[in-house]
Amino acid sequence: MLYVLTCLDKPDSAALRAETRPAHLDYIRARIGNVLLAGPILAEDEKTPAGSLLVVEFGTRAELERFSAEDPYVKAGLFQSVTVRPFRKVFPEA
Repeated sequence: MLYVLTCLDKPDSAALRAETRPAHLDYIRARIGNVLLAGPILAEDEKTPAGSLLVVEFGTRAELERFSAEDPYVKAGLFQSVTVRPFRKVFPEA
């Protein structure tokens, strides 16, 4: 099943994001087989990271929840909120 994770940073958390980013990127790279797309959500200035968006694939919701819980950003308390939604890809057509 595909899932979309929309994660919004806590206010004034730029330093925490920057400090935790290398570990987060290593974590994602090590699980790239499950990650279809990932990157920062940007603030209105179109430059400043304000959160993260991931499209991932896991066999079960429990696997997804373990993946999310172990993310260094989550462990550091970076996010104000995390929304998870099941997703069905339509385009581009395979």
